[in-house]
Amino acid sequence: MDDKTAVETTTRAPDISKVNAPASEVHGVPEAIAVHETDIDEIDESKKGWWAFFTTRSFWIVLVLGQVLALCITATNTFSSLLVNVGTSIPAFQTFFNYVLLNIIYTSYTIYRYGFKGYAKLLLSWGWKYIILSFLDVEGNYFTVLAYRYGTILSIQLINFWAIVIVVIVSFLFLHVRYHWSQVAGILVCIGGFGILLGSDHITGNNSYSVSSGDLLKGDLFALLGATFYGLSNVAEEYLVSQRPLYEVVGQLGFWGMIINGAQAGIFDRSSFRTATWNGAVGGYLVGYTLCLTIFYSLAPIMFRLASAAFFNISLLTGNFWGVIVGVKVLHLTIHWMYPIAFVVIMIGHFVYYLGKKVLGESRKPWLGHNQEDGVDGVGTARRRVERGDVIV
Repeated sequence: MDDKTAVETTTRAPDISKVNAPASEVHGVPEAIAVHETDIDEIDESKKGWWAFFTTRSFWIVLVLGQVLALCITATNTFSSLLVNVGTSIPAFQTFFNYVLLNIIYTSYTIYRYGFKGYAKLLLSWGWKYIILSFLDVEGNYFTVLAYRYGTILSIQLINFWAIVIVVIVSFLFLHVRYHWSQVAGILVCIGGFGILLGSDHITGNNSYSVSSGDLLKGDLFALLGATFYGLSNVAEEYLVSQRPLYEVVGQLGFWGMIINGAQAGIFDRSSFRTATWNGAVGGYLVGYTLCLTIFYSLAPIMFRLASAAFFNISLLTGNFWGVIVGVKVLHLTIHWMYPIAFVVIMIGHFVYYLGKKVLGESRKPWLGHNQEDGVDGVGTARRRVERGDVIV
């Protein structure tokens, strides 16, 4: 994937006067490059059969990328549990440094690409959309981390199914996504595999270590709110990242997220901050949490382009499996014999989900026009495959 997670390949520097123009103009793609009406269909149907998408590099990249993201989110969940266990529960402040780091990396590059005048125009034209995205994301992080203060990982992960429901419904209603029967079947198979994971957790009691105050109902409600906000933010990010450069979207998410999250931390985390435990271990957990979450935020947009918010969420279902693998060393958990079976079932669900999909898979977004003319020519997009057929992603 190298450094393309943060940089879109362009043919010339962007014109700051066209920040609000179509994506091809912002990125300096010559208008002479016309997308012929049959080109995208020819690419999409270049391979036939139920297994067409499985023979592409994009499928295997999506499959591996999904597990990398699952490992990242497992790491952040582990660090959240370790912080609660030592008496440090600061749900807003805990995520603040992630937004600061994203802002430093990606906003700096956005200003370098657009210049200060172009960046100001970006804020005026697209800023309100990024504020909404950032608010949804900040609240998703806040309520999910807050849920660890009251509930168990088991109950929190169970409720996170709600994020998948939100993604499917919102994508269907607002983005005009139409799900194939195999996609619905794949989601159900993945949920069944995750059910096996939860059953084995219940048998072994592997997730009981995260109980804090015992107010499980409050924890479940916070987890439900967090899953709702996460589902909405996933769909919003998929929509935005299909039309705008990766560095712009992630940079704006970091910029507005830093402001919203900082204000929220100042209001709600003051008492928790004073009573929290502060030592070297806590500092290490916060650093680990921040780095893992920053990697997650840098890679997630590529998943939204190559696949979808729905596949993104079912990919994260293996996080519980990876969590126990990590927990064997960190939290002295044991692996139940049902875990490998559950992992295999979830991965089978990934294959079922893409059964019958054509060469472009889900990278061909219905809201971008037949030939993806309203989309950006960037890493992982169908438009890039049309205009630069030799690219890997």
